Amino acid sequence: MSNRLTARRYAKALLQIGDKQGNVPQLQQELDTVAATVAANADLTRLVASPLVLPTRKAEVFEAILASAKVSQTLRHFFRVVTEAGRLNLLPDIHRTFAELVDERAGIVEARVSSAQALSEAQSKALVASLAARTGKTIRLSWQQDSALLGGLKVQVGSTVLDASLQGQLRQLKTQLLSA
Repeated sequence: MSNRLTARRYAKALLQIGDKQGNVPQLQQELDTVAATVAANADLTRLVASPLVLPTRKAEVFEAILASAKVSQTLRHFFRVVTEAGRLNLLPDIHRTFAELVDERAGIVEARVSSAQALSEAQSKALVASLAARTGKTIRLSWQQDSALLGGLKVQVGSTVLDASLQGQLRQLKTQLLSA
């Protein structure tokens, strides 16, 4: 079974636990904090990734860290189960997948936009409105500069890619001319 699929199962289980207890936002905030703490600390990152440290030892160390960080008993128990199963190395994937599941439930979709230049505020608002109308969901826009694009932009929403770049239009024109 792939790591991504395994991480998804753990994230779904945590979401179900949060639903039963009615504390999904708290769990998400705590999970964000734990993931950021691990990512920011090289020693913790090595501990999480190391196959040489026994899972029971990892669980003890991680439990102490979570207790000192005043993380809820629910999340501490969740991490004990994950760690003792030898899956603590999936923490980044579990964190990302949990956030995706919470967003999915709230009807929020991330749209990744690539363009040669930054979008103006008006362009961003128009793009968000257009994508929201097209998808029927709330759009969270993330932008990155791509100097390879001469003009226009590329937008990825989930697995759908909308290519409105100059290169994309030229490629489309070339295909049309070659097939005519």
